[in-house]
Amino acid sequence: MARWLFKSEPGAYSIADLKADGTTDWSGVRNYQARNFMLAMRVGDLGFFYHSNANPTGVAGIVEVVREAYPDHTALDPASPYFDAKATAAKPIWQMVDVAFGAQFAEVVTLERLRATAGLEQMPLLRRGSRLSVLPVSPGEWEIILKVARLPSNDQSSSSRLQLAVHAPVDEVNQ
Repeated sequence: MARWLFKSEPGAYSIADLKADGTTDWSGVRNYQARNFMLAMRVGDLGFFYHSNANPTGVAGIVEVVREAYPDHTALDPASPYFDAKATAAKPIWQMVDVAFGAQFAEVVTLERLRATAGLEQMPLLRRGSRLSVLPVSPGEWEIILKVARLPSNDQSSSSRLQLAVHAPVDEVNQ
């Protein structure tokens, strides 16, 4: 099971928005490498929800992939800011996945905290020039960030761990 990081500006769509909506499509990604990461996602994969260009910037919670990659309809909509004239229904180019809310952290794990945490030095998010909106997270990085966020990080299946995160109040999840 893979782990991911999904970036969003909270002014456009935040972890609180996802919590209210329950699920959303992760559309509008217009980078081939990020698209390829989404093509690799499978139902049940977990990801960190990362608030970018925010105060504070950092990991705000957890999401679960609930639908694998399918054509991004926003690329075909001329009224969308994500419209791509080269995309067609027959050759869609861009993909999206659906994600569900898993947990909202009591406090954002800030970018500064991530940079200062041992074991995250090679994390793609922290590399100079890394601007992709979807990134892979290694199993070790996942466990370290869960510990920093004070979430359970044992060898339970991801669905068991996510069940804890979904059903426990946020203050209990972060104790």
